[in-house]
Amino acid sequence: MTTVPAVRRDADTEAFFDGTGRGELLIRHCAACGGHGAPQETACPACGKAELSWVPALGTGTLVSWTATQPRPKDGVPAPRTTIGLVELTEGPWLYARVVGVDDGAPSSGSPVTVEFARPADGDGEAVPVFRPSR
Repeated sequence: MTTVPAVRRDADTEAFFDGTGRGELLIRHCAACGGHGAPQETACPACGKAELSWVPALGTGTLVSWTATQPRPKDGVPAPRTTIGLVELTEGPWLYARVVGVDDGAPSSGSPVTVEFARPADGDGEAVPVFRPSR
């Protein structure tokens, strides 16, 4: 199971985290033009209208780019590598998120990915989307 640092919701992220708690990745949808935006959008990136609703994303996409950090060993024990990626969702929006399942090698830009949800180890905090390379 993948764990993440605790993330807390606020008034602006409440609907998004209600979705992640149900295992749904929610994105923004514009009824005026049919466009989709990332969760943080307050206006449609295609037409500029501010009337956006929340809709479930397919949960699939493509890894556009990535970076990995390798923390220093602590007490002689290597720390796990963390990979963060820029994912283009099938619907079009781009999200930054942790990429899991690539511990033994580097991910490939252009690889298909699928969303999963991770929680803090202590269970105190919100579920957050992470992406795993699709097989």
